[in-house]
Amino acid sequence: MKDGKRTAAVVLAGGSGKRMGGDIPKQYMDLAGRPLICHSLKVFEESFVDDIVLVCGEDDRQYCSSEIVEKYGFSKVRCIASAGHERYHSVYNGMKALVCMWEGASAEPCDIVFIHDGARPFVSEEIIGRTFEAAARFKAAAAAVPAKDTIKLADAGGFAVETVPRDLAWLMQTPQTFDFRRIYEAYSRLIESEDDIMKKGITVTDDTMVFELFSGKKVRLVMGDYRNIKITTPDDMAIARYITEG
Repeated sequence: MKDGKRTAAVVLAGGSGKRMGGDIPKQYMDLAGRPLICHSLKVFEESFVDDIVLVCGEDDRQYCSSEIVEKYGFSKVRCIASAGHERYHSVYNGMKALVCMWEGASAEPCDIVFIHDGARPFVSEEIIGRTFEAAARFKAAAAAVPAKDTIKLADAGGFAVETVPRDLAWLMQTPQTFDFRRIYEAYSRLIESEDDIMKKGITVTDDTMVFELFSGKKVRLVMGDYRNIKITTPDDMAIARYITEG
């Protein structure tokens, strides 16, 4: 507990990792002698965060329980929840697991919740702390880094139609951190209106988008770290191994 606020993290490890190739999902690939997901879990385990929910594929729950949580001693992982078809289903399942853990309690399961992609092994306690402070003040915050390159918007034919002012462009990372009640309500509204969202052609890509769409509030961006990369392709894994070995 920090500053009198109870905190929890929903760590996502449910992706199939198709762009990585190979037979092993990327979150279980070896990085510096441990499965990749262990690196994210270790940072949250050693931080001020009180509880962790790990979200993984239904068929991977036993593996995660024995070969990740028990083997590496992640005592703060209170629950392993099943991933859903889309990322936003997985996040919602993780938050529902938190609610179930505290069913019957007189308060919310936590004040502040961190939502983190388990395929970002280089999250740090400093990033966690910065997003916590901002979320405690503004109700919603996300780690991000200023864009270094010029960013263009393109039309359907692949032609550039607009240049985004670089001093206003940020590249989103995780954790994305929220007042629990507000983000849980936003996700509940998303699930209830899922069919309408799909008909409108809206693609939900991260948690800040859900918060913006269904709360009408803004999200505070805080400095992440350029090393806080998401492992998606073999090139990303090569960079990750270079970072860990360096």
